[in-house]
Amino acid sequence: MASQSRRGGISLPERRGRGSSKQEPNILVKINNSQIVSTGKQAACDAVFVAKKLLKSTGKAAWIAGTTFLILAVPLIIEMDREQQLNELDLQQQSLLGAPPVGPPPPK
Repeated sequence: MASQSRRGGISLPERRGRGSSKQEPNILVKINNSQIVSTGKQAACDAVFVAKKLLKSTGKAAWIAGTTFLILAVPLIIEMDREQQLNELDLQQQSLLGAPPVGPPPPK
Protein backbone atom coordinates (compact mmCIF):
# COMPACT_ATOMS: atom_id res chain seq x y z
CA MET A 1 0.00 0.00 0.00
CA ALA A 2 1.27 3.48 -0.78
CA SER A 3 2.41 5.69 2.08
CA GLN A 4 0.53 8.63 0.63
CA SER A 5 -3.08 8.09 -0.41
CA ARG A 6 -4.60 10.26 -3.10
CA ARG A 7 -8.25 10.96 -3.50
CA GLY A 8 -9.42 11.32 -7.08
CA GLY A 9 -8.80 14.36 -9.21
CA ILE A 10 -5.71 15.40 -11.02
CA SER A 11 -2.58 17.08 -9.87
CA LEU A 12 -1.58 20.31 -11.58
CA PRO A 13 1.98 20.89 -12.70
CA GLU A 14 4.08 23.35 -10.75
CA ARG A 15 4.17 26.90 -12.08
CA ARG A 16 7.23 27.96 -13.95
CA GLY A 17 9.73 30.11 -12.15
CA ARG A 18 8.32 29.45 -8.70
CA GLY A 19 11.67 28.50 -7.30
CA SER A 20 13.51 31.57 -8.55
CA SER A 21 14.00 34.32 -5.99
CA LYS A 22 14.57 37.03 -8.61
CA GLN A 23 10.95 36.90 -9.83
CA GLU A 24 9.42 40.37 -9.83
CA PRO A 25 5.86 40.79 -8.54
CA ASN A 26 3.04 40.78 -11.06
CA ILE A 27 0.91 43.81 -11.87
CA LEU A 28 -1.89 42.90 -9.42
CA VAL A 29 0.52 42.80 -6.50
CA LYS A 30 1.98 46.16 -7.55
CA ILE A 31 -1.48 47.73 -7.79
CA ASN A 32 -2.63 46.21 -4.51
CA ASN A 33 0.41 47.55 -2.67
CA SER A 34 0.16 51.07 -4.12
CA GLN A 35 -0.48 54.12 -1.96
CA ILE A 36 -3.67 55.04 -3.84
CA VAL A 37 -5.26 51.65 -3.20
CA SER A 38 -4.36 51.66 0.49
CA THR A 39 -5.76 55.20 0.84
CA GLY A 40 -8.95 54.11 -0.92
CA LYS A 41 -9.30 51.09 1.35
CA GLN A 42 -8.85 53.29 4.42
CA ALA A 43 -11.44 55.76 3.13
CA ALA A 44 -13.89 52.92 2.46
CA CYS A 45 -13.36 51.52 5.97
CA ASP A 46 -13.92 54.97 7.47
CA ALA A 47 -17.10 55.43 5.42
CA VAL A 48 -18.44 52.07 6.57
CA PHE A 49 -17.66 52.94 10.21
CA VAL A 50 -19.48 56.29 9.94
CA ALA A 51 -22.45 54.66 8.18
CA LYS A 52 -22.78 52.04 10.91
CA LYS A 53 -22.67 54.69 13.64
CA LEU A 54 -25.21 56.81 11.77
CA LEU A 55 -27.59 53.88 11.30
CA LYS A 56 -27.28 52.93 14.95
CA SER A 57 -28.00 56.46 16.20
CA THR A 58 -30.81 56.91 13.65
CA GLY A 59 -32.41 53.70 14.89
CA LYS A 60 -32.23 54.92 18.47
CA ALA A 61 -33.75 58.27 17.51
CA ALA A 62 -36.55 56.52 15.60
CA TRP A 63 -37.27 54.33 18.62
CA ILE A 64 -37.45 57.37 20.93
CA ALA A 65 -39.69 59.29 18.52
CA GLY A 66 -41.99 56.31 18.00
CA THR A 67 -42.48 55.53 21.66
CA THR A 68 -42.98 59.22 22.47
CA PHE A 69 -45.65 59.44 19.78
CA LEU A 70 -47.40 56.36 21.16
CA ILE A 71 -47.35 57.64 24.73
CA LEU A 72 -48.25 61.29 24.11
CA ALA A 73 -49.92 61.79 20.72
CA VAL A 74 -52.12 58.68 20.35
CA PRO A 75 -54.12 59.30 23.55
CA LEU A 76 -54.56 62.95 22.50
CA ILE A 77 -55.87 61.90 19.09
CA ILE A 78 -58.26 59.41 20.69
CA GLU A 79 -59.56 62.04 23.12
CA MET A 80 -60.09 64.59 20.34
CA ASP A 81 -62.04 62.02 18.32
CA ARG A 82 -64.14 61.18 21.36
CA GLU A 83 -64.88 64.89 21.92
CA GLN A 84 -65.89 65.32 18.28
CA GLN A 85 -68.27 62.36 18.50
CA LEU A 86 -69.79 63.80 21.68
CA ASN A 87 -70.35 67.18 19.97
CA GLU A 88 -72.00 65.48 16.99
CA LEU A 89 -74.24 63.52 19.33
CA ASP A 90 -75.29 66.73 21.13
CA LEU A 91 -76.12 68.41 17.81
CA GLN A 92 -78.12 65.38 16.72
CA GLN A 93 -80.10 65.33 20.00
CA GLN A 94 -80.78 69.07 19.77
CA SER A 95 -82.13 68.70 16.23
CA LEU A 96 -84.40 65.83 17.34
CA LEU A 97 -85.79 67.91 20.23
CA GLY A 98 -86.58 70.82 17.90
CA ALA A 99 -84.01 73.27 19.10
CA PRO A 100 -82.55 75.52 16.40
CA PRO A 101 -79.22 74.18 15.14
CA VAL A 102 -76.17 75.94 16.40
CA GLY A 103 -74.11 77.28 13.56
CA PRO A 104 -73.76 80.24 11.24
CA PRO A 105 -76.96 82.15 10.49
CA PRO A 106 -78.66 81.35 7.18
CA PRO A 107 -77.77 83.72 4.32
CA LYS A 108 -80.30 86.44 3.39
